[in-house]
Amino acid sequence: MKIRLYKETPLHQENFLKLARQGYFDGMLFHRVIKNFMIQGGDPNSKNAKPGERLGAGDPGYTIPAEFNQKFFHKRGVLSAAREPDNVNPKKESSGSQFFIVQGRKFTKDEITDIQNKKNSARTGLIYRRLFNEKKAELMKLRQEGKQDEFNLQMADIQENAEKEAKQMPEYTFSPEQIEAYTTIGGYPTLDNEYTVFGEVVEGLDVVDKIAAVETDPADRPLKDIRFKMKIVKK
Repeated sequence: MKIRLYKETPLHQENFLKLARQGYFDGMLFHRVIKNFMIQGGDPNSKNAKPGERLGAGDPGYTIPAEFNQKFFHKRGVLSAAREPDNVNPKKESSGSQFFIVQGRKFTKDEITDIQNKKNSARTGLIYRRLFNEKKAELMKLRQEGKQDEFNLQMADIQENAEKEAKQMPEYTFSPEQIEAYTTIGGYPTLDNEYTVFGEVVEGLDVVDKIAAVETDPADRPLKDIRFKMKIVKK
């Protein structure tokens, strides 16, 4: 596969190039493969992993700030950064090394509309969890001290603030370019604005399809190891 990195996501571009120059990726596995979704690699623990070993927790010890750009979305063939979930990573910072390449599938316009509506309806809950986590220590202390009335007031205040903040946010909408791509070449629209897209496959999409079709275990690891290495052909 040949992949082009986007200059508009400079932090991810430079980090990926740095690791590739160091040979950091060479010998790693595509450790997580889900047909019609994506293929994932970049876990340093995969280099010497035993058969059947659970993978996906390794990284170089740092994260990269999210670089969301509306012009880049999860169409078929894009390179995107993996990350920890929102409950431990509310800023959606990317893993220092783990990435995935989208295979995806084609979606209907009705499916796109449904996903768009769900993204908008989920905003209040996401904001609520963020506000709750910001005051979690204080709230737990109130509970431990038996101050239930004060605890309830704080929780009600969090809910009210979450609803107010959600109403002030512009509604998420898929652009005509996104809709065209997802209904013709395919991809995975639920990932948009959640994971940083920082490149795309320009040659070798058939390789993505071949990898995505392999047999996997219950943890989505291929039964036969698929190793890769990287080479910078042009900056």
